[in-house]
Amino acid sequence: MLEIRHLKTIVALAETGNLSKAAKRVHLSQPAVSHQIRAVEQHYEIELFERKSVPLRLTAAGERFVELAYQVTRCVQDGERDLARIAQGQAGQLRIAVECHSCFDWLMPAMDAFREHWPQVELDLVSGFHADPLGLLGENRADLVIVSHALKRPNVVFHPLFAYEVLGLLSRHHPLTRKPYLTARDFKSETLVTYPIPDDRLDLVREVLLPAKVNPVRRTTQMTVAILQLVASGRGIAALPGWAVQPYLDRHYVVWKPVGKSGLQSRLYAATTQAASRMAYMEEFLRIMRAVSFSTLKGIEPLS
Repeated sequence: MLEIRHLKTIVALAETGNLSKAAKRVHLSQPAVSHQIRAVEQHYEIELFERKSVPLRLTAAGERFVELAYQVTRCVQDGERDLARIAQGQAGQLRIAVECHSCFDWLMPAMDAFREHWPQVELDLVSGFHADPLGLLGENRADLVIVSHALKRPNVVFHPLFAYEVLGLLSRHHPLTRKPYLTARDFKSETLVTYPIPDDRLDLVREVLLPAKVNPVRRTTQMTVAILQLVASGRGIAALPGWAVQPYLDRHYVVWKPVGKSGLQSRLYAATTQAASRMAYMEEFLRIMRAVSFSTLKGIEPLS
């Protein structure tokens, strides 16, 4: 009766503590997740979770079930990896280009974890600014590109990573800290500090400022910490992914405000060619990237 899908669902539910978030992670509807949990409970005549607890709390049986789920899914992943190596060989290359300047904090640990299982796959970062990152795939200059928009392109497959909020960042003494959220007009007379990339790759500009015909003075730098230093010293304001600046927010180095009443939402994808997406080690790297992201980054959501 017990199947791998049940184990994956119970792990997702235990880690998220929320039915809707777990459903997104395993790409199911909430009723389908509830049905799987009830089926396991009825079969074994146990309860896995304490009902009506927020977040969901495991029972003693639930804790044992999650422990089993981790053990079995890990064994299955190891077995699938070994089978793939036998079928495809262990050697290959994985060249990664990154559109997002703030991605390296979680990308590097993912690469380290990947090397442990695929030591013969040569990992490399494609350095420098690229006006058309997806074009690197077609030119065979990269095997995987991390991008924020899934723009349709022939022979390119987009693999969802996660969704997140872009936060407006201010110095602690900035007058705008008195506002509940920032609007396009608030940026009009400010210096906007950004990475040195085109406007169509800046969520704030593309989604908020451009539609409102607001074009503030710009200042650019390639380093996230340099952007935050300029903001903290009152020489500009910025908008960056919340997960990228969380350590500085925890230390109250800068102040954050939502951009717009409902916040500015964004997302990340990994793009590969169709052929590369079928490689076993590419599938493994995508799985590791997602796992590292959700275990280390705050404020991200599953992206279906």
